[in-house]
Amino acid sequence: MKKTLSIITLILLSACGQANKENISKTQNSVADASQTKVEPESERLNQWLDIKYEEELMLSPMKLTRLGRKERYDEFNDYSEAEVDQKLKWQADSVAELKRSFNYDLLSEDAKISYDLWVYQYEAAKALIPFRTNKYILTQMMGNHTSLPNSVINYHKVDELSDMQAYIKRIDGLSTAISNLLERAKLNAKQGTRPPYFAYDSIIEQSSNLIKGRPFDQSELDSPMFADAKSKIKILLDNNKINTQQVTNLEAEVTLALTSQFQTAYKDLISWFILDKSNVSDEAKGAGALPNGEAFYNAKLQNYTTTNLTADEIHQTGLKEVARILGLMKEIKSSVKFTGSLQEFFAYIKSDVNNQQFYYPNTDEGRQGYIDDSTAYLDYIHKKLPEYFGLLPKANLVVKRVEAFREQAGAPQHYSKGTPDGSRDGVYYAHLLDMSAMPKNEMEAIAYHEGNPGHHMQISIAQELEGVPNFRTQLSFTSYVEGWALYSELLAQEMGAYSSPYSRFGRLVSEMWRAIRLVVDTGIHSKSWTEQQAIDYFRQNSPISEGAILAEVRRYFVLPGQATSYKIGMIKILELREKAKLALGDKFDIKGFHDTILGGGSVPLSILERIVDNWIAKTKG
Repeated sequence: MKKTLSIITLILLSACGQANKENISKTQNSVADASQTKVEPESERLNQWLDIKYEEELMLSPMKLTRLGRKERYDEFNDYSEAEVDQKLKWQADSVAELKRSFNYDLLSEDAKISYDLWVYQYEAAKALIPFRTNKYILTQMMGNHTSLPNSVINYHKVDELSDMQAYIKRIDGLSTAISNLLERAKLNAKQGTRPPYFAYDSIIEQSSNLIKGRPFDQSELDSPMFADAKSKIKILLDNNKINTQQVTNLEAEVTLALTSQFQTAYKDLISWFILDKSNVSDEAKGAGALPNGEAFYNAKLQNYTTTNLTADEIHQTGLKEVARILGLMKEIKSSVKFTGSLQEFFAYIKSDVNNQQFYYPNTDEGRQGYIDDSTAYLDYIHKKLPEYFGLLPKANLVVKRVEAFREQAGAPQHYSKGTPDGSRDGVYYAHLLDMSAMPKNEMEAIAYHEGNPGHHMQISIAQELEGVPNFRTQLSFTSYVEGWALYSELLAQEMGAYSSPYSRFGRLVSEMWRAIRLVVDTGIHSKSWTEQQAIDYFRQNSPISEGAILAEVRRYFVLPGQATSYKIGMIKILELREKAKLALGDKFDIKGFHDTILGGGSVPLSILERIVDNWIAKTKG
């Protein structure tokens, strides 16, 4: 259970509408009064204030509330208009100004100073990207809102009562408005010269078309994704005696109307514009450097994703060194399995083994289930080993699932979707299993540890379950920290006794190589004008990754400038901090203590993570 909220925060939580605004004002005044009378220590006052402000922030986002398992504003949807983006930035600016006016930084505890700095950091990071708003690709093939928003409703909108289903139906209209707003922003950016590469257009059109195929949009025997989800939730209400058969008929009719009116129109408009606008896009994909003010934009994205001041060239050179180092380790394993050919021939041997099933599952439903079952078994093994390396352990459950059909892509990377803080929804490790030739067995073990335990599931679940920190810190997500930890976890799993065969150890190296290549390729594309083919060729030369996965990866980098560099940069920093702690503490170094220190403050920028570790080292030294 999270730390108890103050009475003033509980008052805020129970309020709504105008009453909510009045309570916010009252609670802020009470914080100011406390400052004058010095009734509470400065750190406790700050924690109360941060809880109040975070609650304000949550109330601005109906879908974030839903993802957290809460039902306030349950029949509303987020506003994705340009005006709302401006309003959120203004809210952040005002909150930071209020923070600086209201608190004496020097009187705060070390942990409270970190909370203070994190609140400011979030705003400064958002402000740094303001000049580049029109450089952003609004919709792409990678987790685009055109698929992620319907997916959020399907996976996060829980229906327990009739009112929840009525809220679901209203949300369909809100989702439709959101898609229309995103399309307007995509059009605006296109006018400024920012269009995603050609391949993003094809994916957006296909993925959006899949959402309006099937009943009630046509006479198909199959239901469309949203209609199938709505019907299944209505059936649950019926099975639980919450509604009668007449209400089932009425609700399905309301869902049909919502889907075939504004929802269908919004997606048809989206599809039509992307089909028409594709004629304005070159057949040759270009990096961020080709966009207006592209060099400055890419540098800003690198800083945003890595939470460092590393330049594109520094990251590129680090990648080259890491690729060379990992190639050496791969050669050692190749020799250990008595393979006499070159490393490139070893890569080819692994990739050509699709049919005999030593390294691949059959491309059948049985093969897909085998991937899920074996991934679950790996995670069961590592779960038993966790207490030897961690004091902090997650309470939330983890399940392995195949990605929903409407958003599944061959060769696309696996990913994690977090559960709710109260445990009512499990964390999910999702795998794209459309093409099993892109899912080699020898790499799957490392990926399971990355997405599950001790990777994303463990880190994110522990953060959500933290006690004694302001609530906003339990939900922060800095990419270099989150992905750096997950990549570090793949290596840590080896220290925990995983990877029993040399081929699975080779698979772990393939996974690490994948992230090292990203440092070279991402900076190559966006800072050195690499072509799509150059990026693909570099991948082929240095890894046995399948052709489908290589293509999906390279195209991912084109539409998410800088994001892919955060994994290896974060891992390198965590390993540096571990060595720093070992050298400083000697016999006092404790791996459990180190891991609990890394995870015990939630997700933070890498500079703040180093502060946290330095504080732990000093405290451990006594």
